[in-house]
Parts: sequence; C-alpha cells; structure tokens
Amino acid sequence: MNTAHQFPLKFFQNRPNYPWYVVGTVFIGAFMAALDTSVITVALPSISHDFHVSISVTAWVALAYLLTLTALLAIFGRVADIVGRRPLYTIGFSVFIVGSAACGMAPNLTVLILARIVQAVGAVLLQSNSIAIVTSAVPEHSRGKAIGIQGTALAIGLSLGPTIGGFLIGSFGWRSIFYVNVPVGIIGTTLAALILPRDHVAGSGPRRKFDYLGALLLAASLVFLLYGVNQSNEQGWGSPVILSSIALGLILLVLFYLQEKRHSAPIIDFTLFRIKNLTWGNLSGALSYAVMYGILFIVPYYLEVVIKLPSSKSGLLTSPLPLGMMILAPIAGRIADRLGEKTPTIAGAALMLVGVAGLLLVSGDSLTLILFLFIIGVGMGVFTPPNNSSVMGSTPAESLGVSSGMLNMSRSFGQSVGIALAFVLYQSTAAVLGYSINNATTHVLVDSFHATATGLAVIGVMVLLISLFRTTGSNRNLNGGNSRQMTEINLE
Repeated sequence: MNTAHQFPLKFFQNRPNYPWYVVGTVFIGAFMAALDTSVITVALPSISHDFHVSISVTAWVALAYLLTLTALLAIFGRVADIVGRRPLYTIGFSVFIVGSAACGMAPNLTVLILARIVQAVGAVLLQSNSIAIVTSAVPEHSRGKAIGIQGTALAIGLSLGPTIGGFLIGSFGWRSIFYVNVPVGIIGTTLAALILPRDHVAGSGPRRKFDYLGALLLAASLVFLLYGVNQSNEQGWGSPVILSSIALGLILLVLFYLQEKRHSAPIIDFTLFRIKNLTWGNLSGALSYAVMYGILFIVPYYLEVVIKLPSSKSGLLTSPLPLGMMILAPIAGRIADRLGEKTPTIAGAALMLVGVAGLLLVSGDSLTLILFLFIIGVGMGVFTPPNNSSVMGSTPAESLGVSSGMLNMSRSFGQSVGIALAFVLYQSTAAVLGYSINNATTHVLVDSFHATATGLAVIGVMVLLISLFRTTGSNRNLNGGNSRQMTEINLE
C-alpha cells in the first residue's frame, strides 16, 4: 500500500492517546444522529405551515427517518463485519451530508420525506458502526469510559436538539436545521478518513456471504411493526390497518428467523443470543429507552395542558432528563471500568425507577417534576454505558458490527414502544374516567399522568430485575480469541 496514503493514519496511530482520537470522531457522528432525531420535533409546525399540509401528514418527516433507522441498523452492522467499519462510517458521513442538503433544498413535502430517508441511511451507517468502532479501538480497561463518552454524545444531541432547533428556526427558518449538518459532516468525514483504524474484515468463505432475502425480510418486518406501533396513537389499536400491519410484521419476523436458521452467513446469528449478557443487555436497554422516551413524550402534555406553560418553557423544563444522562454517562463508564458492569447497571436502573416512581408525587407544580426528571436522567446515564459495554464485551470480534447494530436497533424500537405505550395509558385513563384528552378536567389529566408514570414504572421494575439477575460482564480480549466468550455462553 502507498506509504504516502498511510501517512495521516500512521501519524495519529503512533500517538499514545490514539484511541481517544477515534472516540472523538465517533462522538461527532453520534451527536449528529441524535441531534437530528430531536431537532425535527420543533420544526414540524413550520414545515406544515410552509407546505400547507396538516401536522399528521408532516409527521412523516420524523417517522420516515425513524422507520429507516430501525429497519437498517442490524443489516448494516452485518455489512460492516464483511467489508469493514471504517469505510462504511466514512461513507455514512457523506451520505448524511447529501441527505441533509437535499432536506434543506426540498421544494415540497414529498421530496423532503425522501431526503430524510437518505439522511437516515447516512445515520444508519454511522450508528450501526459507532459502538463497534469504539469497542475494537479502545483497550478493555477503558471500554466503559469510552462507551460512556459515546453515550454522552447521544444525550447532548437529544438535549440540545430543541434548543438549537428553536434558535435556528427563529433566526434563519426551518431549512437551516438541515444546512447546519453540512459543515459539521464535512469535518466528520475528514476526521473519519484520517483517524479511524483500518479493520480486519471477514476472509473468504461463508463469512463473506450476505443474506439478501434475510435483509429484506428483517427490514420489511421492522417497518410494518414500527409503523403499527407508531400510528396506533393516531388510528387506534383496533384499526384494521394497525392490526394488519402488526400481524404482517410478526409473520415476516418469523420468516426472517426461519431464513436465518438455514443460511450459512445470517444477518443476525441467533447463536449470539446464547450469550446471556448480549441477550439481556439488549432487552434491558430497549426497555430503559422505552421508559425514557415514554416520559419525554408525556411530560410536555403535563407542562402545557395541566400547568399551562408555553411550549418554549416546556422544552426547557424537560431538559433535566437528558442533562442528567449527559453528566453521568462518562462517569459511569469509568466506574464500570473499575468495578465491573453489574454494580452500575443495578444502581442506574434503581435510580431510574426512583425517578419514575417519584413522578407519582407530582401534582400541579414543576419544581418536583424537574427534580425527578433529573434523577431519571442520572439513572439512564449510570445504567446505559456499562450495559452497552457488557453487551459489546461479550460479543465475538467477528460479530461486533452486528452486535452494535442490534444494540442501536433495540434502542430505536424501545423508543417507539415507549411513546406508544405512554400515549395509550394517558388516553385510556382519561377515557375510563369518562373524558377525552381534549375536554378532561385538570384533576383527570393529573390522574392520567400518574397512571402513565405507573405503567412506565412497571417497565422500570423489569429493567431493575434483569440487571439484578443477569450474569456479570465479560473481559473478552478483542484481539486475541473468544475463550472468555465461550465460557459466557455456557454460564446458564
């Protein structure tokens, strides 16, 4: 290989803190992807107004992004294991730039939705590889800290999204929230090309094969399932469209499983689920994000409808949750590196549960609400990095991409389920009391909020129980075999 071509990479690799250059590069991609997930919410009213369409139609700008993201994460994780994580991550930045620019220039809603799909493909290439790149580049004794920093990027993106979006839209219009990604993406692309390590890809034989039918079945099943979960809020769980969508999604998921069992190089190797840390870590991670996003969905209703605050203050008062996550994530990672992953995951799950249960004490004020939102965020910040580190540390080196994609896919699916569940609990409680959300009294709305918090607390209990009784983390050497990992498979 050309020595001149290698020079920039060698320059960084020869520095003693090279792994943290890699973490910094991944930080940018994680921040961008999270920012574009949250920033779009404040732009939807302006987009609806400019294109003269209803909010329900404009919601597809956000939904198309989420559907694409969830459907493709595990698939591109498998592709990365075949062709390498460095090229896909670098290409991901470029695709994200193109999609963002196209969103900014969109002449109508249809083009905007299509551009958002392109943007989401770029985000998939970034997210499906991010944790895998960090895991393979950072020494094991610092893995928790590194994954904590990656989690901090997500929290910062989520927390700053509404604030940054509100400022940009107010100053330059809604198109600016997409244009701002272009210079940041160019910086990220350059850093990825210069810094990210060249990874070892699968050799010849079955590991190089790709299951196209399996990829199609997985993507289609997740799209139908996610569509059913998301649109149930608008169309109702009893809607024939919703029931058909969920049923078709489940059928396709079964067909995907059967296809993977027979294929020599499956998209998702189901033998990975024999690794208890991987299985329970993905499940508890999905449930924790269901709790967090259910809370983030329902709290603005309480602030704006019960306390009668304007939406600008509502967004500000919701920020303690991601702020708590942002502050604690890197600290929790360092604690996990010293004490192991189990203790902080239990502590984080317990704190999150305390915060959610504390919402039952909220009644007509915002100060108590802010306190418990912060506790929930702290709990998520303490729980998430060691949980992710445990999953990735238990994964065979040749499957890091798939495992990273599955972890992110679980998170996205958990977000959607949490939002749908919160809406159902909030709406159905009011209905049981004889009211609709639109004409309910303040007392009924508070009861509905408490019922929603109770339902989400039950999920929080499940997260805590999984954390208490799952196996402890692994210490697999990423560069030297899977002996520890094979022990993990037979633990239970």
